Amino acid sequence: MKSVFSKLLFTALLFWGMEAMASSHREAPLIANDPLADNTDVYAFVSPDNPNTVTIIANYIPAELPHGGPNYYTFGENIRYEIHIDNDASKPGDEIIYRFTFQRVNEDPTTFFNIRLGARNLRTTYTCMRSTDGGATFQTIVTGGEVPPPYIGPRSIESGVGLGTTYEALIANAITSTGSGETIYCGPADDPFFVDLGGVFDLGNMPRQNGQPRDGLGEYNVHSIAIQVPISMLLKDGAPAVPTSILDGDYVIGVWASASRPKMRTLSTDGSAAATSGEWVQVSRLGMPLTNEAVIPIGWKDYWNGLTPYDELNETNLDDFFYNPELALYMDDDLFGGAVPAFAQLRIQRNSLGAFDFGYGQDGLFSLKGSAAVEGTALDDAIFGTLLLPGPGMARSVDLWPAFHTGVPNFPPYQLATGKNGNPLAAGKPFINNFLPNGGDMLRLNMAVPPTDRNDPAFSPLGLIQAAVLGLTDPAYASSADLQFIPNMDGFPNGRRLEDDVTRIELQAVSGVVLAAIGLWYDDYVAGGSPVTQDLLDVLTYSTGVDENDRPFKDSFPYVATPWSGTETDNN
Repeated sequence: MKSVFSKLLFTALLFWGMEAMASSHREAPLIANDPLADNTDVYAFVSPDNPNTVTIIANYIPAELPHGGPNYYTFGENIRYEIHIDNDASKPGDEIIYRFTFQRVNEDPTTFFNIRLGARNLRTTYTCMRSTDGGATFQTIVTGGEVPPPYIGPRSIESGVGLGTTYEALIANAITSTGSGETIYCGPADDPFFVDLGGVFDLGNMPRQNGQPRDGLGEYNVHSIAIQVPISMLLKDGAPAVPTSILDGDYVIGVWASASRPKMRTLSTDGSAAATSGEWVQVSRLGMPLTNEAVIPIGWKDYWNGLTPYDELNETNLDDFFYNPELALYMDDDLFGGAVPAFAQLRIQRNSLGAFDFGYGQDGLFSLKGSAAVEGTALDDAIFGTLLLPGPGMARSVDLWPAFHTGVPNFPPYQLATGKNGNPLAAGKPFINNFLPNGGDMLRLNMAVPPTDRNDPAFSPLGLIQAAVLGLTDPAYASSADLQFIPNMDGFPNGRRLEDDVTRIELQAVSGVVLAAIGLWYDDYVAGGSPVTQDLLDVLTYSTGVDENDRPFKDSFPYVATPWSGTETDNN
Protein backbone atom coordinates (compact mmCIF):
# COMPACT_ATOMS: atom_id res chain seq x y z
CA MET A 1 0.00 0.00 0.00
CA LYS A 2 2.85 2.37 0.71
CA SER A 3 4.16 2.14 -2.85
CA VAL A 4 0.70 2.79 -4.34
CA PHE A 5 0.16 5.95 -2.32
CA SER A 6 3.69 7.17 -2.96
CA LYS A 7 3.29 6.75 -6.71
CA LEU A 8 -0.04 8.55 -6.74
CA LEU A 9 1.40 11.48 -4.82
CA PHE A 10 4.51 11.63 -6.95
CA THR A 11 2.49 11.57 -10.17
CA ALA A 12 0.18 14.33 -8.94
CA LEU A 13 2.90 16.59 -7.64
CA LEU A 14 5.45 16.06 -10.37
CA PHE A 15 3.60 18.44 -12.67
CA TRP A 16 2.88 21.21 -10.20
CA GLY A 17 6.32 22.71 -9.75
CA MET A 18 7.58 24.92 -6.96
CA GLU A 19 5.38 27.88 -6.09
CA ALA A 20 6.58 29.50 -2.85
CA MET A 21 9.18 29.91 -0.17
CA ALA A 22 10.07 27.56 2.63
CA SER A 23 8.24 27.27 5.95
CA SER A 24 8.26 24.95 8.92
CA HIS A 25 4.68 24.08 8.07
CA ARG A 26 6.08 22.37 4.98
CA GLU A 27 6.10 19.11 6.89
CA ALA A 28 6.56 16.65 4.01
CA PRO A 29 8.90 16.76 1.01
CA LEU A 30 6.26 16.66 -1.72
CA ILE A 31 3.74 19.09 -0.22
CA ALA A 32 6.59 21.52 0.43
CA ASN A 33 6.53 22.14 -3.33
CA ASP A 34 2.81 22.98 -3.34
CA PRO A 35 2.15 25.55 -0.60
CA LEU A 36 -1.33 26.57 -1.82
CA ALA A 37 -2.53 23.05 -0.92
CA ASP A 38 -0.51 22.77 2.30
CA ASN A 39 -2.51 22.44 5.54
CA THR A 40 -0.78 24.31 8.34
CA ASP A 41 -3.11 23.90 11.34
CA VAL A 42 -6.59 22.81 12.40
CA TYR A 43 -8.52 24.16 15.39
CA ALA A 44 -11.85 23.03 16.85
CA PHE A 45 -13.43 24.55 19.97
CA VAL A 46 -16.77 25.44 21.48
CA SER A 47 -17.21 29.11 20.60
CA PRO A 48 -16.49 31.14 23.76
CA ASP A 49 -19.03 33.87 22.96
CA ASN A 50 -21.57 31.56 21.34
CA PRO A 51 -21.42 28.26 23.26
CA ASN A 52 -24.24 26.65 21.29
CA THR A 53 -21.83 26.47 18.36
CA VAL A 54 -18.47 24.95 17.50
CA THR A 55 -15.84 26.86 15.52
CA ILE A 56 -13.55 24.93 13.20
CA ILE A 57 -10.59 26.65 11.56
CA ALA A 58 -8.42 25.09 8.87
CA ASN A 59 -5.37 27.09 7.80
CA TYR A 60 -3.43 26.75 4.58
CA ILE A 61 -0.43 28.30 2.79
CA PRO A 62 2.53 28.42 5.21
CA ALA A 63 4.71 31.43 6.01
CA GLU A 64 3.09 34.03 3.80
CA LEU A 65 5.28 37.12 3.64
CA PRO A 66 2.88 40.07 4.05
CA HIS A 67 4.91 42.02 1.48
CA GLY A 68 5.25 39.07 -0.89
CA GLY A 69 4.16 40.88 -4.06
CA PRO A 70 3.50 41.40 -6.82
CA ASN A 71 1.86 37.95 -6.84
CA TYR A 72 0.38 37.82 -3.38
CA TYR A 73 -0.83 34.62 -1.76
CA THR A 74 -4.42 33.44 -2.10
CA PHE A 75 -6.35 30.19 -2.14
CA GLY A 76 -5.57 28.07 -5.18
CA GLU A 77 -7.84 27.03 -8.00
CA ASN A 78 -8.16 23.35 -8.89
CA ILE A 79 -7.86 22.45 -5.23
CA ARG A 80 -10.51 20.94 -3.00
CA TYR A 81 -10.11 22.27 0.51
CA GLU A 82 -12.16 20.10 2.86
CA ILE A 83 -13.11 20.02 6.53
CA HIS A 84 -14.12 16.52 7.66
CA ILE A 85 -16.23 15.70 10.72
CA ASP A 86 -16.75 12.26 12.25
CA ASN A 87 -19.48 12.00 14.88
CA ASP A 88 -20.28 8.29 15.06
CA ALA A 89 -17.85 5.83 16.64
CA SER A 90 -19.84 2.84 15.40
CA LYS A 91 -18.52 3.14 11.84
CA PRO A 92 -15.37 4.43 10.14
CA GLY A 93 -15.67 7.43 7.86
CA ASP A 94 -16.83 11.01 7.84
CA GLU A 95 -20.44 11.92 8.50
CA ILE A 96 -20.13 15.60 7.49
CA ILE A 97 -17.82 17.23 4.94
CA TYR A 98 -17.50 20.90 4.04
CA ARG A 99 -15.87 21.37 0.64
CA PHE A 100 -14.46 24.73 -0.50
CA THR A 101 -13.33 25.59 -4.02
CA PHE A 102 -12.01 28.96 -5.09
CA GLN A 103 -12.20 31.04 -8.25
CA ARG A 104 -9.89 33.94 -9.20
CA VAL A 105 -10.21 36.76 -11.75
CA ASN A 106 -8.07 39.70 -12.79
CA GLU A 107 -10.21 42.84 -12.60
CA ASP A 108 -7.57 45.05 -14.25
CA PRO A 109 -4.91 43.16 -16.20
CA THR A 110 -3.36 46.42 -17.45
CA THR A 111 -1.46 47.10 -14.18
CA PHE A 112 1.26 45.37 -12.21
CA PHE A 113 -0.34 46.53 -8.94
CA ASN A 114 -2.49 44.08 -7.03
CA ILE A 115 -4.97 46.80 -6.06
CA ARG A 116 -5.58 50.06 -7.95
CA LEU A 117 -8.58 52.39 -8.29
CA GLY A 118 -11.03 49.96 -6.71
CA ALA A 119 -9.96 46.97 -8.79
CA ARG A 120 -8.31 43.83 -7.43
CA ASN A 121 -5.87 41.38 -8.95
CA LEU A 122 -6.59 38.63 -8.16
CA ARG A 123 -10.15 38.86 -6.85
CA THR A 124 -10.99 35.57 -5.16
CA THR A 125 -14.40 34.11 -4.42
CA TYR A 126 -15.45 30.69 -3.18
CA THR A 127 -18.12 28.04 -3.34
CA CYS A 128 -18.92 25.98 -0.25
CA MET A 129 -20.67 22.63 -0.45
CA ARG A 130 -21.80 20.44 2.43
CA SER A 131 -22.28 16.69 2.58
CA THR A 132 -24.16 14.99 5.41
CA ASP A 133 -23.84 11.49 4.01
CA GLY A 134 -20.07 11.04 4.10
CA GLY A 135 -19.41 12.56 0.69
CA ALA A 136 -21.95 10.58 -1.34
CA THR A 137 -23.83 13.78 -2.21
CA PHE A 138 -23.17 17.49 -1.74
CA GLN A 139 -25.42 20.53 -1.38
CA THR A 140 -24.15 24.02 -2.29
CA ILE A 141 -24.62 26.40 0.64
CA VAL A 142 -22.50 29.39 -0.52
CA THR A 143 -21.75 30.69 -3.99
CA GLY A 144 -19.66 33.75 -4.75
CA GLY A 145 -18.38 34.01 -1.20
CA GLU A 146 -16.00 36.94 -0.87
CA VAL A 147 -12.33 36.50 0.09
CA PRO A 148 -10.63 39.71 1.27
CA PRO A 149 -7.59 40.77 -0.72
CA PRO A 150 -4.11 40.60 0.80
CA TYR A 151 -3.39 43.36 3.29
CA ILE A 152 -0.91 45.10 1.04
CA GLY A 153 -0.71 48.40 2.90
CA PRO A 154 -2.69 51.56 3.77
CA ARG A 155 -2.60 53.15 0.32
CA SER A 156 -3.93 50.01 -1.33
CA ILE A 157 -6.66 49.41 1.24
CA GLU A 158 -7.61 52.76 2.77
CA SER A 159 -6.83 55.52 0.28
CA GLY A 160 -8.95 56.80 -2.56
CA VAL A 161 -6.52 55.41 -5.13
CA GLY A 162 -7.00 51.96 -3.58
CA LEU A 163 -10.20 50.46 -2.16
CA GLY A 164 -11.18 53.37 0.10
CA THR A 165 -12.09 51.21 3.07
CA THR A 166 -10.50 49.56 6.13
CA TYR A 167 -9.21 46.04 6.39
CA GLU A 168 -11.51 45.33 9.33
CA ALA A 169 -14.43 46.29 7.12
CA LEU A 170 -13.20 43.88 4.45
CA ILE A 171 -13.09 41.08 7.02
CA ALA A 172 -16.56 41.92 8.32
CA ASN A 173 -18.01 42.03 4.82
CA ALA A 174 -16.47 38.64 4.04
CA ILE A 175 -18.24 36.90 6.95
CA THR A 176 -21.14 34.99 5.40
CA SER A 177 -24.19 33.42 7.03
CA THR A 178 -25.60 30.43 5.21
CA GLY A 179 -29.25 29.55 4.92
CA SER A 180 -28.56 26.31 6.76
CA GLY A 181 -27.14 27.92 9.90
CA GLU A 182 -23.35 28.12 9.46
CA THR A 183 -21.21 31.25 9.58
CA ILE A 184 -18.14 31.24 7.31
CA TYR A 185 -15.01 33.31 6.80
CA CYS A 186 -12.38 32.54 4.18
CA GLY A 187 -9.41 34.84 3.90
CA PRO A 188 -6.03 36.06 5.12
CA ALA A 189 -5.14 35.99 8.82
CA ASP A 190 -2.13 36.28 11.05
CA ASP A 191 -0.66 32.80 11.47
CA PRO A 192 -1.98 31.76 14.92
CA PHE A 193 0.63 29.05 15.46
CA PHE A 194 3.54 30.14 17.63
CA VAL A 195 6.78 28.21 18.00
CA ASP A 196 10.53 28.78 17.90
CA LEU A 197 11.13 27.06 14.57
CA GLY A 198 14.79 28.02 14.48
CA GLY A 199 15.39 26.38 17.83
CA VAL A 200 13.33 23.22 17.53
CA PHE A 201 14.79 22.13 14.18
CA ASP A 202 18.30 22.95 15.34
CA LEU A 203 18.40 19.48 16.92
CA GLY A 204 15.92 20.29 19.67
CA ASN A 205 17.46 23.56 20.88
CA MET A 206 14.24 24.75 22.53
CA PRO A 207 14.44 26.73 24.70
CA ARG A 208 17.61 28.02 23.11
CA GLN A 209 20.68 27.41 25.20
CA ASN A 210 22.38 30.46 23.73
CA GLY A 211 20.43 33.40 22.41
CA GLN A 212 16.83 34.55 22.64
CA PRO A 213 13.89 32.41 21.48
CA ARG A 214 11.96 33.77 18.52
CA ASP A 215 8.53 32.98 17.17
CA GLY A 216 9.47 31.62 13.77
CA LEU A 217 5.98 32.37 12.44
CA GLY A 218 5.73 35.84 13.95
CA GLU A 219 4.64 38.47 11.41
CA TYR A 220 3.70 35.85 8.83
CA ASN A 221 0.20 35.23 7.52
CA VAL A 222 -1.85 32.22 6.44
CA HIS A 223 -5.19 31.78 4.70
CA SER A 224 -7.96 30.61 7.01
CA ILE A 225 -11.17 28.74 6.38
CA ALA A 226 -13.24 29.35 9.51
CA ILE A 227 -16.69 27.90 9.96
CA GLN A 228 -19.01 28.22 12.96
CA VAL A 229 -21.63 25.48 13.14
CA PRO A 230 -24.50 24.96 15.63
CA ILE A 231 -23.74 21.98 17.85
CA SER A 232 -27.14 20.56 16.96
CA MET A 233 -25.97 20.19 13.34
CA LEU A 234 -22.85 18.27 14.35
CA LEU A 235 -24.50 15.66 16.59
CA LYS A 236 -24.72 12.07 15.50
CA ASP A 237 -28.12 10.58 14.78
CA GLY A 238 -29.94 9.75 17.99
CA ALA A 239 -27.83 11.97 20.29
CA PRO A 240 -29.82 13.81 22.96
CA ALA A 241 -30.59 17.47 22.27
CA VAL A 242 -29.15 18.32 25.69
CA PRO A 243 -26.04 16.46 26.94
CA THR A 244 -26.50 14.12 29.88
CA SER A 245 -23.30 15.51 31.41
CA ILE A 246 -20.30 17.59 30.40
CA LEU A 247 -18.61 14.34 29.33
CA ASP A 248 -21.49 12.93 27.29
CA GLY A 249 -19.94 10.49 24.80
CA ASP A 250 -22.66 11.25 22.23
CA TYR A 251 -21.21 14.75 21.88
CA VAL A 252 -17.74 13.68 20.70
CA ILE A 253 -16.65 14.65 17.20
CA GLY A 254 -13.44 14.10 15.28
CA VAL A 255 -12.20 16.88 12.99
CA TRP A 256 -9.55 16.86 10.28
CA ALA A 257 -8.83 18.87 7.15
CA SER A 258 -7.39 18.02 3.76
CA ALA A 259 -6.48 19.36 0.36
CA SER A 260 -6.80 17.45 -2.89
CA ARG A 261 -5.64 18.08 -6.45
CA PRO A 262 -6.65 16.55 -9.82
CA LYS A 263 -4.27 13.78 -10.72
CA MET A 264 -2.96 15.37 -13.92
CA ARG A 265 -1.89 18.90 -14.83
CA THR A 266 -1.06 19.85 -18.43
CA LEU A 267 0.94 22.99 -19.16
CA SER A 268 0.42 25.07 -22.31
CA THR A 269 2.91 27.08 -24.37
CA ASP A 270 0.62 30.07 -25.03
CA GLY A 271 0.47 31.43 -21.48
CA SER A 272 -3.05 30.19 -20.81
CA ALA A 273 -3.97 28.42 -17.60
CA ALA A 274 -2.90 24.84 -17.14
CA ALA A 275 -5.54 22.19 -17.75
CA THR A 276 -6.29 19.63 -15.05
CA SER A 277 -7.91 16.24 -15.35
CA GLY A 278 -8.26 12.88 -13.67
CA GLU A 279 -9.43 11.74 -10.28
CA TRP A 280 -8.84 13.84 -7.19
CA VAL A 281 -5.83 12.89 -5.08
CA GLN A 282 -5.41 13.90 -1.44
CA VAL A 283 -2.04 15.61 -1.11
CA SER A 284 -2.22 17.07 2.39
CA ARG A 285 -4.10 16.43 5.60
CA LEU A 286 -4.01 17.58 9.20
CA GLY A 287 -5.69 16.69 12.47
CA MET A 288 -3.55 16.71 15.59
CA PRO A 289 -0.85 19.38 15.42
CA LEU A 290 2.77 18.39 14.76
CA THR A 291 1.99 14.75 13.93
CA ASN A 292 3.53 14.68 10.49
CA GLU A 293 6.03 17.37 11.41
CA ALA A 294 7.57 15.86 14.55
CA VAL A 295 6.24 12.30 14.97
CA ILE A 296 6.32 10.77 11.48
CA PRO A 297 9.90 10.39 10.16
CA ILE A 298 10.84 11.95 6.85
CA GLY A 299 10.77 8.70 4.89
CA TRP A 300 7.07 8.21 5.63
CA LYS A 301 5.74 11.80 5.54
CA ASP A 302 4.45 11.84 1.96
CA TYR A 303 2.76 8.49 2.50
CA TRP A 304 1.08 9.79 5.67
CA ASN A 305 -0.29 12.80 3.76
CA GLY A 306 -2.01 10.47 1.29
CA LEU A 307 -3.88 8.49 3.95
CA THR A 308 -7.15 9.33 5.62
CA PRO A 309 -7.55 8.78 9.37
CA TYR A 310 -9.68 5.75 8.50
CA ASP A 311 -6.94 4.24 6.34
CA GLU A 312 -4.84 4.21 9.50
CA LEU A 313 -7.16 1.62 11.04
CA ASN A 314 -5.63 -1.00 8.74
CA GLU A 315 -2.12 0.48 8.63
CA THR A 316 0.44 -0.86 11.10
CA ASN A 317 3.67 0.46 9.58
CA LEU A 318 3.16 3.85 11.26
CA ASP A 319 2.06 2.59 14.67
CA ASP A 320 5.45 2.33 16.33
CA PHE A 321 6.16 6.03 15.74
CA PHE A 322 3.43 6.67 18.33
CA TYR A 323 4.18 3.73 20.63
CA ASN A 324 7.86 4.80 20.69
CA PRO A 325 8.20 8.39 19.43
CA GLU A 326 11.63 9.63 18.39
CA LEU A 327 11.35 12.60 20.75
CA ALA A 328 11.33 10.18 23.69
CA LEU A 329 14.94 9.25 22.87
CA TYR A 330 16.00 12.76 23.83
CA MET A 331 14.20 12.72 27.18
CA ASP A 332 15.99 9.66 28.54
CA ASP A 333 19.45 9.81 30.12
CA ASP A 334 20.00 6.13 29.29
CA LEU A 335 19.68 6.96 25.60
CA PHE A 336 20.33 10.37 24.01
CA GLY A 337 18.97 12.72 26.67
CA GLY A 338 22.37 14.21 27.37
CA ALA A 339 22.73 15.25 23.72
CA VAL A 340 19.74 17.63 23.94
CA PRO A 341 20.35 19.89 26.94
CA ALA A 342 17.30 22.04 26.17
CA PHE A 343 15.10 19.07 27.13
CA ALA A 344 16.84 18.53 30.47
CA GLN A 345 13.59 19.19 32.41
CA LEU A 346 11.73 16.58 30.38
CA ARG A 347 12.29 13.06 31.65
CA ILE A 348 10.14 9.96 31.19
CA GLN A 349 9.12 7.51 33.90
CA ARG A 350 11.52 4.57 33.74
CA ASN A 351 10.52 3.09 37.09
CA SER A 352 7.11 4.48 37.96
CA LEU A 353 5.83 3.17 41.28
CA GLY A 354 8.93 0.95 41.30
CA ALA A 355 7.49 -1.30 38.59
CA PHE A 356 6.66 0.30 35.24
CA ASP A 357 9.10 1.37 32.53
CA PHE A 358 7.81 3.75 29.83
CA GLY A 359 11.19 4.25 28.17
CA TYR A 360 11.74 3.84 24.45
CA GLY A 361 11.01 0.24 23.41
CA GLN A 362 10.01 -0.82 26.92
CA ASP A 363 6.79 -2.56 27.97
CA GLY A 364 4.93 0.18 29.87
CA LEU A 365 1.93 -1.50 31.47
CA PHE A 366 1.99 -4.60 29.27
CA SER A 367 3.13 -6.80 32.17
CA LEU A 368 -0.37 -6.35 33.61
CA LYS A 369 -2.16 -7.62 30.52
CA GLY A 370 -4.75 -10.26 31.39
CA SER A 371 -4.25 -9.78 35.11
CA ALA A 372 -6.83 -8.98 37.76
CA ALA A 373 -5.26 -5.53 38.04
CA VAL A 374 -6.65 -4.41 34.66
CA GLU A 375 -9.91 -6.33 34.83
CA GLY A 376 -12.82 -3.97 34.21
CA THR A 377 -10.59 -1.12 33.04
CA ALA A 378 -10.04 0.30 29.57
CA LEU A 379 -6.93 -1.91 29.40
CA ASP A 380 -9.02 -5.08 29.71
CA ASP A 381 -9.33 -6.91 26.37
CA ALA A 382 -13.00 -7.52 27.24
CA ILE A 383 -13.67 -3.75 27.24
CA PHE A 384 -11.87 -2.26 24.23
CA GLY A 385 -10.04 -5.28 22.87
CA THR A 386 -6.30 -4.91 22.37
CA LEU A 387 -6.61 -1.26 21.37
CA LEU A 388 -4.76 0.26 24.33
CA LEU A 389 -2.51 -2.59 25.46
CA PRO A 390 -1.60 -4.33 22.19
CA GLY A 391 1.76 -5.92 22.98
CA PRO A 392 5.23 -5.73 24.54
CA GLY A 393 7.72 -3.07 23.50
CA MET A 394 4.93 -0.52 22.88
CA ALA A 395 5.65 1.68 25.84
CA ARG A 396 3.28 4.55 25.07
CA SER A 397 0.23 2.60 23.94
CA VAL A 398 -1.63 3.72 27.05
CA ASP A 399 -1.07 7.47 26.77
CA LEU A 400 0.33 8.84 23.49
CA TRP A 401 -1.50 6.36 21.29
CA PRO A 402 -5.00 7.29 22.54
CA ALA A 403 -4.14 11.00 22.50
CA PHE A 404 -3.42 10.81 18.75
CA HIS A 405 -5.53 7.87 17.57
CA THR A 406 -8.59 7.12 19.67
CA GLY A 407 -9.23 9.92 22.10
CA VAL A 408 -9.50 9.21 25.80
CA PRO A 409 -12.53 7.51 27.41
CA ASN A 410 -14.07 8.52 30.72
CA PHE A 411 -13.17 5.11 32.08
CA PRO A 412 -10.51 3.80 34.48
CA PRO A 413 -7.58 4.33 34.39
CA TYR A 414 -8.17 7.51 32.32
CA GLN A 415 -9.33 9.60 35.25
CA LEU A 416 -7.40 11.93 37.53
CA ALA A 417 -5.53 10.39 40.45
CA THR A 418 -7.79 12.29 42.85
CA GLY A 419 -9.87 9.64 44.63
CA LYS A 420 -7.79 6.66 43.50
CA ASN A 421 -6.15 6.10 46.88
CA GLY A 422 -2.79 5.28 45.33
CA ASN A 423 -4.01 2.78 42.72
CA PRO A 424 -3.53 4.35 39.26
CA LEU A 425 -5.82 1.79 37.63
CA ALA A 426 -8.76 2.55 39.92
CA ALA A 427 -11.64 4.90 39.21
CA GLY A 428 -10.76 8.51 39.97
CA LYS A 429 -12.05 11.98 39.26
CA PRO A 430 -13.77 12.08 35.81
CA PHE A 431 -11.80 14.38 33.61
CA ILE A 432 -12.09 13.81 29.87
CA ASN A 433 -14.15 11.85 27.39
CA ASN A 434 -13.35 12.40 23.74
CA PHE A 435 -13.15 8.71 22.83
CA LEU A 436 -13.76 8.10 19.12
CA PRO A 437 -11.83 4.92 18.22
CA ASN A 438 -13.04 4.43 14.62
CA GLY A 439 -10.33 6.51 12.97
CA GLY A 440 -6.74 7.60 13.36
CA ASP A 441 -5.20 11.04 13.70
CA MET A 442 -7.93 13.65 14.23
CA LEU A 443 -8.68 16.46 16.63
CA ARG A 444 -11.27 15.01 18.99
CA LEU A 445 -13.61 17.39 20.78
CA ASN A 446 -16.33 16.74 23.32
CA MET A 447 -18.83 19.49 22.50
CA ALA A 448 -20.59 19.06 25.86
CA VAL A 449 -17.64 20.56 27.75
CA PRO A 450 -18.34 24.27 28.36
CA PRO A 451 -15.82 26.83 27.10
CA THR A 452 -13.50 28.51 29.57
CA ASP A 453 -13.96 32.28 29.54
CA ARG A 454 -10.90 33.74 27.82
CA ASN A 455 -10.89 36.54 30.42
CA ASP A 456 -11.05 34.15 33.38
CA PRO A 457 -7.83 34.38 35.44
CA ALA A 458 -7.81 30.56 35.40
CA PHE A 459 -7.71 30.42 31.60
CA SER A 460 -4.45 28.82 30.50
CA PRO A 461 -2.81 28.01 27.14
CA LEU A 462 -1.72 24.70 28.73
CA GLY A 463 -5.20 23.29 28.16
CA LEU A 464 -5.82 19.90 29.74
CA ILE A 465 -2.41 19.96 31.41
CA GLN A 466 -3.47 22.94 33.52
CA ALA A 467 -6.90 21.44 34.11
CA ALA A 468 -5.21 18.31 35.47
CA VAL A 469 -3.00 20.40 37.75
CA LEU A 470 -6.07 22.15 39.17
CA GLY A 471 -7.91 18.86 39.52
CA LEU A 472 -5.05 17.34 41.49
CA THR A 473 -3.94 20.31 43.62
CA ASP A 474 -6.66 22.98 43.90
CA PRO A 475 -8.87 22.28 46.96
CA ALA A 476 -11.91 23.46 44.99
CA TYR A 477 -11.52 20.36 42.80
CA ALA A 478 -9.04 18.01 44.50
CA SER A 479 -11.23 17.59 47.59
CA SER A 480 -13.79 15.60 45.61
CA ALA A 481 -13.69 12.73 43.15
CA ASP A 482 -17.00 13.83 41.64
CA LEU A 483 -17.31 15.17 38.12
CA GLN A 484 -16.83 18.95 38.05
CA PHE A 485 -16.09 21.44 35.34
CA ILE A 486 -12.46 22.42 35.80
CA PRO A 487 -11.22 25.45 33.85
CA ASN A 488 -9.47 24.44 30.61
CA MET A 489 -11.17 21.06 30.30
CA ASP A 490 -12.09 22.47 26.88
CA GLY A 491 -8.41 22.87 25.98
CA PHE A 492 -6.04 20.82 23.85
CA PRO A 493 -6.05 17.88 23.33
CA ASN A 494 -9.82 18.06 23.91
CA GLY A 495 -10.15 19.96 20.66
CA ARG A 496 -7.77 22.84 20.15
CA ARG A 497 -8.22 26.51 20.98
CA LEU A 498 -6.25 29.21 19.18
CA GLU A 499 -4.46 30.13 22.40
CA ASP A 500 -3.33 26.60 23.29
CA ASP A 501 0.45 26.15 23.42
CA VAL A 502 0.38 22.80 21.64
CA THR A 503 4.15 22.51 21.21
CA ARG A 504 4.73 22.71 24.94
CA ILE A 505 1.77 20.45 25.74
CA GLU A 506 2.90 17.73 23.34
CA LEU A 507 6.48 17.81 24.61
CA GLN A 508 5.17 17.50 28.17
CA ALA A 509 2.96 14.61 27.04
CA VAL A 510 5.91 12.79 25.45
CA SER A 511 7.64 13.29 28.78
CA GLY A 512 4.92 11.33 30.57
CA VAL A 513 2.82 14.05 32.18
CA VAL A 514 -0.42 12.26 31.21
CA LEU A 515 0.78 9.12 32.99
CA ALA A 516 1.47 11.21 36.08
CA ALA A 517 -2.01 12.76 35.96
CA ILE A 518 -3.63 9.35 36.37
CA GLY A 519 -1.28 8.33 39.19
CA LEU A 520 1.73 6.77 37.46
CA TRP A 521 4.09 9.14 39.19
CA TYR A 522 7.65 10.03 38.25
CA ASP A 523 10.60 7.94 39.41
CA ASP A 524 11.50 10.26 42.30
CA TYR A 525 8.14 9.69 44.00
CA VAL A 526 8.46 8.08 47.44
CA ALA A 527 5.56 5.95 48.65
CA GLY A 528 3.54 7.88 51.20
CA GLY A 529 5.02 11.19 50.12
CA SER A 530 3.75 13.95 47.88
CA PRO A 531 3.43 13.09 44.18
CA VAL A 532 4.38 16.69 43.41
CA THR A 533 8.04 15.76 43.06
CA GLN A 534 10.91 17.65 41.47
CA ASP A 535 10.62 15.61 38.27
CA LEU A 536 6.93 16.51 37.96
CA LEU A 537 7.61 20.18 38.72
CA ASP A 538 10.38 20.22 36.12
CA VAL A 539 8.02 18.93 33.44
CA LEU A 540 5.19 21.28 34.42
CA THR A 541 7.43 24.35 34.45
CA TYR A 542 9.18 23.54 31.18
CA SER A 543 8.80 26.24 28.54
CA THR A 544 9.90 26.43 24.94
CA GLY A 545 10.53 30.17 25.32
CA VAL A 546 7.68 31.13 22.95
CA ASP A 547 4.43 30.97 24.92
CA GLU A 548 1.91 33.08 23.01
CA ASN A 549 0.98 34.36 19.58
CA ASP A 550 2.50 37.54 18.22
CA ARG A 551 -0.96 39.14 17.94
CA PRO A 552 -4.00 38.91 20.23
CA PHE A 553 -6.93 36.92 18.88
CA LYS A 554 -10.34 38.42 18.25
CA ASP A 555 -13.14 38.02 20.80
CA SER A 556 -15.68 36.96 18.19
CA PHE A 557 -15.84 35.00 14.95
CA PRO A 558 -13.60 34.35 13.04
CA TYR A 559 -11.34 34.77 16.14
CA VAL A 560 -8.10 34.68 14.13
CA ALA A 561 -6.10 37.91 14.28
CA THR A 562 -6.03 40.42 11.45
CA PRO A 563 -3.25 39.63 8.96
CA TRP A 564 -0.07 41.64 8.94
CA SER A 565 0.17 44.26 6.24
CA GLY A 566 3.08 44.47 3.85
CA THR A 567 4.25 47.78 5.32
CA GLU A 568 4.24 47.10 9.06
CA THR A 569 6.46 44.08 9.73
CA ASP A 570 10.13 43.76 10.61
CA ASN A 571 10.43 41.16 7.85
CA ASN A 572 10.64 43.90 5.21
